[in-house]
Amino acid sequence: MQITILVGTVNGNAQSVAEALQFCADDIGATIDVLPMDGLDITVFDTPGTFIICTSTTGAGDVPGNAVGLLNSLDAQAKYLGHVRYGLVALGDSSYGDSFLGGGKQFDTKLQDLGARKMGDTCVLDAMETMTPEDDAVAWLQGWAVEWATLK
Repeated sequence: MQITILVGTVNGNAQSVAEALQFCADDIGATIDVLPMDGLDITVFDTPGTFIICTSTTGAGDVPGNAVGLLNSLDAQAKYLGHVRYGLVALGDSSYGDSFLGGGKQFDTKLQDLGARKMGDTCVLDAMETMTPEDDAVAWLQGWAVEWATLK
């Protein structure tokens, strides 16, 4: 299985989570590439394989600055993405109320609107609930990979 993790990050937390997922690639029989969202647009989804969107959320509920271009291109360059399968790792802080996980939710909505198929449940990493987001994400990935294998 080829997985590309697209990373939207403000302070590096999402990058650390993505690298932890990459580190356990052999455990799930996958090849995992980590790709920061800087400078990406919708054409990144032309690449074969499965994607994981791994993004944090700003305090206002927006995507990080390095993810804005990719998110905007999902509207500006909209095209059918029915071939895309993806998982979602969303980082946030529930003390922010309604804006909690806003970055991940925005990607999730736009990708589904374009026909992409979300696989499995969202990996929710709440800064108020976990001190080890990397460990929680790795546990999620192991379950997600099993589900992915049954769905393909």
